[in-house]
Amino acid sequence: MTDTQSTQTSPANELDPERILTEQFHRARAHLTEVPPGLVDYLRLPRRTINVSVPVEMDDGQIRHFEGYRVLHSRMFGPGKGGIRYHPAVSLGEVKVLAALMSWKCALLHLPFGGAKGGVACDPKELSEGELRRITRRFISELGDNIGPYTDVPAPDVYTGPQTMAWIFDTYDQLHPGENNLPVVTGKPLELGGSAGRTEATSRGCVYTAERLIALGGVPGLDSLQGARVVIQGFGNVGRIAARLFQEMGAQVCAVSDSGGAILAENGAALDLDLLDTHKDTHGTVVGLPGSRTITNDDLLALECDILVPAALGGQIHSGNAERVAARLVVEGANRPITPEADDVLAARGIVVLPDILANAGGVTVSYYEWVQNIEHHSWTLEEVNNRLRTRMFDATDRVVARWRGFPQDCAEQGLCGDLRTAALVESLDRLAKATLQRGIWP
Repeated sequence: MTDTQSTQTSPANELDPERILTEQFHRARAHLTEVPPGLVDYLRLPRRTINVSVPVEMDDGQIRHFEGYRVLHSRMFGPGKGGIRYHPAVSLGEVKVLAALMSWKCALLHLPFGGAKGGVACDPKELSEGELRRITRRFISELGDNIGPYTDVPAPDVYTGPQTMAWIFDTYDQLHPGENNLPVVTGKPLELGGSAGRTEATSRGCVYTAERLIALGGVPGLDSLQGARVVIQGFGNVGRIAARLFQEMGAQVCAVSDSGGAILAENGAALDLDLLDTHKDTHGTVVGLPGSRTITNDDLLALECDILVPAALGGQIHSGNAERVAARLVVEGANRPITPEADDVLAARGIVVLPDILANAGGVTVSYYEWVQNIEHHSWTLEEVNNRLRTRMFDATDRVVARWRGFPQDCAEQGLCGDLRTAALVESLDRLAKATLQRGIWP
């Protein structure tokens, strides 16, 4: 286990992604009293699951076999949309959960997509670029026409990025000559039809939703990002860019972590992000930065701060450590970093959680913008992309907060959950249910 992950213990099944999804779903379902029960259950189940074999010739000439997955959860509002991740822990169960979250996220943001997700169980840190390229091409060729610009559109996720998306586009394009295949995948390099602002979109969405929630008076004791103390768990793409954006808004980033460990600025100061970027690029870790001291990941999660951003992997805040969290606001940069049991503990302690379904939806939103630009053979400026993103993230936050404040005051007495996560899921599932009824069940 790396220092980026919590070492505090939790019940064995608490971190199971399917159990977490089911629990969160049922908490939202309890508020949907006017939706037929069978229809609500239908919204939880995936439409299609694919498990493919990915044989690859390695650099040493040996043949290795990898498992690949793609789950299409819904096409209620349009083609499937969701990332492809490369990680040793990728499993069909995890991908099914993430695909459902993508469906609900797209519905919440009013995007014309359903949800999907995919991945290959592999360790990119142990593979060469050539091996990763061959894994990608074989995986996409095995998926065949199960992906496509109007069928299912992949995007980057954990340990994949613009280069991976370029290989996906090229592979699909070779198999479908004579068509406009640019919209088959988003998160591509700018030279291949990528959108300005896509790389930082997830991080920017986290900052926009936090900014809006605070402005709406949703975080007791915090009225602005100006001067707010921020702690970021996970200094990868999302966390690293979020640190910069929070700083631009006047916040102070005082502690960060990566797979090598966690650091805290000395004497209560803010970290020098320019120096931190250079140190990370040079040494491959944040640990050892001059002017900081090394702490454990568990201590990082327990630091007193205004905003905590878990931007690493899932299940980092659970019943074994939630009592130690000392932030006013937790912004979920990663997917499902907080278990339902931890949600209950945080809510009881007055700590507000901006859920992943809303907070990290900036990535899929700008992916949508890239898809539109590719279809139209057009490109937007960075300013236009960011302005559109800000408007959409603000609107979604407004609707979630309105739903949250509309919950009964005696939620607990009624046995109902009344946090922002539940409000976001109710807002999303209600929209999906209404659209399903309007379209009808066919045949």
